[in-house]
Amino acid sequence: MNILDVSAYILEQHGPMTAMKLQKLAYYSQCWSLVWDERPLFDDRIEAWANGPVSPRLYAAHKGKFEVKSGDVPGDPASLDVKAKETVDAVMKFYGDKSAQWLSDLTHSEAPWRDARDGLTAGERSNRCITPAAMAEFYGSL
Repeated sequence: MNILDVSAYILEQHGPMTAMKLQKLAYYSQCWSLVWDERPLFDDRIEAWANGPVSPRLYAAHKGKFEVKSGDVPGDPASLDVKAKETVDAVMKFYGDKSAQWLSDLTHSEAPWRDARDGLTAGERSNRCITPAAMAEFYGSL
């Protein structure tokens, strides 16, 4: 599995959404998989961009699009195993009805993104990694 597969699954199951919302839902899917399943959903890097956690690989797939729909992301939803689907479905049940801005604001209030951006000004570009260890530690403590 990779982030494109996870994102394609999210879009297949839940329909079109903004690119920003898709980024945040893929991020939270990774975070909670690290906690609940004790494994990453994907090995793709997540970076602490000014607007929150972003996967450069997923960004490259939807670059230039405001709204992303099923088929826009070249992933294979069928590659997710049962445990991965259960995790993504649980994340969607909790976060799926939230707006992109609400999700972005939430990530900005949480330690993994904030710590990765330590010393940067608001809006400053960054490709600093939000590590799986930082995600697992923070979300595991909730």
